[in-house]
Amino acid sequence: MKVLNYMELKIPSKAQNEAFARVAVAAFVAQLDPTLDEITEIKTAVSEAVTNSIIHAYEDKIGEIIIKGKIYENYVVEIEVIDFGKGIEDIELARQPLFTTKPDQERSGMGFTVMETFMDKLEVTSEVGKGTCVKMLKAIKKRKSEGAEN
Repeated sequence: MKVLNYMELKIPSKAQNEAFARVAVAAFVAQLDPTLDEITEIKTAVSEAVTNSIIHAYEDKIGEIIIKGKIYENYVVEIEVIDFGKGIEDIELARQPLFTTKPDQERSGMGFTVMETFMDKLEVTSEVGKGTCVKMLKAIKKRKSEGAEN
């Protein structure tokens, strides 16, 4: 697949940057003229991935989160959320609905489930002590606008 456009954003793992990440990705994807539902689903998935990095990867420390976006010629959006935190010991377990490592907090353990529901594809790679990469893909329904080709 040919990449038509891309972006990269680096932010500190502070809670207030979660909303910024959502809006930045939404602005990037807007060039494809997505429906309101499509943009809401992408923003929600990004929010879940960034929140996971803030809460779980770095816990009480501030680290770096990188958000990468690509738009492919076939109207597929790829978003990666990368952290360099503690990593995930058991990805399969972490992806189970209601699983949480922080039961004492108001966390529902539904982050990965939400990402999987709203995106077409979800890949999670992680190495303990080195960090995690969450890659999400979503096909945007082509509308009359040819925004990505301009």
